[in-house]
Amino acid sequence: MNAAAETLNDPAAGPLLDPRRLDRADTVVRDQPFAFLIAREQLPADAAADLARDFPRYPNAGFFPHEARDCGPSVNRLVADLTSPAFANAIGRRLGIPDLGDKPTLVTICRSLNKRHGTIHTDSRSKIVTALVYLNESWPDISEGCFRFLNRIDDIDDLVVPEVRPLYGHLVAFRRADNSFHGHLPHEGERRVIQVAWLTSEEEKLRKTQRGKFSRLFKKLFGGIDRRLGAGRDRNAAHRD
Repeated sequence: MNAAAETLNDPAAGPLLDPRRLDRADTVVRDQPFAFLIAREQLPADAAADLARDFPRYPNAGFFPHEARDCGPSVNRLVADLTSPAFANAIGRRLGIPDLGDKPTLVTICRSLNKRHGTIHTDSRSKIVTALVYLNESWPDISEGCFRFLNRIDDIDDLVVPEVRPLYGHLVAFRRADNSFHGHLPHEGERRVIQVAWLTSEEEKLRKTQRGKFSRLFKKLFGGIDRRLGAGRDRNAAHRD
């Protein structure tokens, strides 16, 4: 391991995800039609190679609960940063939620998607805030797979702000509300992202973790069916949570 990699994988070297980067001049913070933020270049450029190497190699599409054994050290370090009280409270201050760092967290990780994913939804009521940090060094010049905050549940093209390409270091976060509509156009293929949700209770964390592990097993056994089910989904497909 070279000196740069050793520094990146040393927790004493400081966080990969530094809350102070949220103060960049190009960070977008809004409270209408619901509270959200968009922040770019939130990760150091020299961490990209290590994070790509250490990213879990799930054989199936979708989000799966974080397990340290699936990941290399730099990804586990990034997860620790995402779930730290300092980062949570920095997000919470911008979204109008004091002491967000006191809430339980659930981290899920996605390496690839099929076209079933990304339908318009609000997130469940058990989620207080959700944040996603993207880890794709490049993205084609397409809208498919680009994150969208939306005004309506029935129109993927009614954007609140321009869509966010899922590029390395880009981060989006939002406060769950009955109108916190979001989603993306159908995309199939690699799209690396780590998601953290701050939850209402430990019981909800346990329930969602168990459901995520079942989903991982189901997709291991029946991943082809999951892919076929999503192949023809409507671009405006939606579900409430």
